[in-house]
Amino acid sequence: MQGASQLAQTASSSQQERITLYHWLVVIIASAGWLFDCMDQRLFVLARESALRELLGPETASEVIKQYIGYATTSMILGWATGGIFFGMLSDKWGRVKTMVTTLLVYSGFTGLCGLAQSWVDFTIYRFLVGLGVGGMFGAATTLVAESVPGRVRAVALGALQALSAVGNMMGSLISLWIQPGAENFWGNWSGWRILFFVGILPSLLAAPILLVLREPEAWKRAKELARSGQAQRQVGSLKDLFGHPRWRRHAIIGLLLGVSGMVGLWGIGFFSPELISTALKGAPQHAVDTVRGWGTFFQDLGAFVGMTAFTVVAAWLSRRLAFLLAFLLCLVTTAYVFLNLRTATDAYWMLPMMGFAQLAVFAGYSIYFPEIFPTRLRGTGVGFCYNTVRYLAAPAPMLLGQLSVLLSQQAVAEPFRMAAVIMCSVYLIGMVALIWAPETKGRPLPEE
Repeated sequence: MQGASQLAQTASSSQQERITLYHWLVVIIASAGWLFDCMDQRLFVLARESALRELLGPETASEVIKQYIGYATTSMILGWATGGIFFGMLSDKWGRVKTMVTTLLVYSGFTGLCGLAQSWVDFTIYRFLVGLGVGGMFGAATTLVAESVPGRVRAVALGALQALSAVGNMMGSLISLWIQPGAENFWGNWSGWRILFFVGILPSLLAAPILLVLREPEAWKRAKELARSGQAQRQVGSLKDLFGHPRWRRHAIIGLLLGVSGMVGLWGIGFFSPELISTALKGAPQHAVDTVRGWGTFFQDLGAFVGMTAFTVVAAWLSRRLAFLLAFLLCLVTTAYVFLNLRTATDAYWMLPMMGFAQLAVFAGYSIYFPEIFPTRLRGTGVGFCYNTVRYLAAPAPMLLGQLSVLLSQQAVAEPFRMAAVIMCSVYLIGMVALIWAPETKGRPLPEE
């Protein structure tokens, strides 16, 4: 009880702590780690079709290529889930900063190896390994920020971290306009998609400032010291303790339900916007399709930035639960509308920003809300579980979209790809229902025992 009291006092005093240069550096560097993580994700989304078309051979039917796109995407999501859980526990035991560096090197290194892939098999394996690092970075970065900045600006700092991830996505889209993934012999005998993945190695340079500038939060040090000295009654970074305590178990389940809505919606539907553009522009020259896909996803991510910023404002000033409810409602309506009505390049430039606004807004909620519903000794574990375990549930979503499209096609349903996406939009109802039991955390210090 004494240790819990000390941690609670630390959390309470942070409410009045003044904002220093170091607080700014924490937010900037942690945001950069997640930003480059998202840039690598965007490069994959834009390059996967061209990569698998080349690796499978030019004679492969487009339907088969989409099937293998689903395999590669699912593989990365499974790696993301596994890495999120593993590195989440590691960040509680080993430290937030060390875990950030490790995950950074993992996702950037294996992204580069994707550019050397010789078959769909090793390409898919590399995507799983990239996912390990991608999943681990989010939990480490958000817990570091949550425990390092004053409580009165915590929601804004965490919302900014997630909003800036959209800048990483936009960077990936703009890079794809310069290095078009469908270009043959872009640099010597290297195709454009291979060069795109080589660009993904560059974020590893961020490891130096992370190690040189950032330090472990005092709250984590205290929790670690209490566990080491035997004063703490429970373990640090323990899944058993997370689910053994009724309060934390309930919060973990609520977070899981909130997360699965946004994750399936984004990776099972929203991140198929490049394929939606290809469907709308069927028959157009490849370079023209690549250009629309690059600019379209750029504007989609620009909308995402605005959406995450809007979520942060509502969550910080009104209510976390209200912000989630409004975001899920927007997701349901706009995603269905866009997949039914996007028909031209012009449509892509104004419709995709709407979908990006809604779908990514909820992800700002995850970065704000998840660290606020777990104690310090379980924060990395809890965030990792909520944000990444859902990926096991979301992993089949890309394949489900393809299989549902085939099934609807066999039933002679018009435009089966579009209709499959609309049907899958019902996943957003899960998040709305989960809000019934979700605790409101606005204005409250980070929880301790």
